[in-house]
Amino acid sequence: MRRNCFILLASLLVLSCENDEKKVNALFNKKLGVDEAINIESFMSQGGKMKAKLTAPLMLRYQDTSSRVELPKTLHVDFYDSTMLIESKLDAGFATYYETRNFIFLDDSIRVYNIKGDTLFCKELTWDQSLGRFHTQKPVRIHTPDMIMYGEGLSAPQDFKTFEIFKVTNSVIRVKE
Repeated sequence: MRRNCFILLASLLVLSCENDEKKVNALFNKKLGVDEAINIESFMSQGGKMKAKLTAPLMLRYQDTSSRVELPKTLHVDFYDSTMLIESKLDAGFATYYETRNFIFLDDSIRVYNIKGDTLFCKELTWDQSLGRFHTQKPVRIHTPDMIMYGEGLSAPQDFKTFEIFKVTNSVIRVKE
């Protein structure tokens, strides 16, 4: 009798353990987490010294297979020298920061300018934080106090004191009266 009860109970357990495959798979699928922050102010330092201050109205942090941060509604960055004076600034309409690579992709209405009055305008730019450099292969326009240059491709340090245009397509020299 005891053995019959055990067989009956075991068969009921086996029959009642039916799971929907979709529900089981859903339990094991990783859910995409998105953190949202508004009116952010972020400070970047290196070796204990402040290097930059970033401000943006909205930040989205995605936590999936490759963690990234998006700034979808404009951003502004002030870059500081060793004496804490602003040496250059950056404005862009959109940015994606890839945390594991220390790399930022900037897009839409990008403007980088320095204290000398040089200004870079472009639609797409990458910022390698580990090297402290900007790069693009796309068209660029640079205004200096005495010239406007057009070209394709650029490399420059983040202080924007110097720059290299890979292919100059046109330049206009301003003549003072």
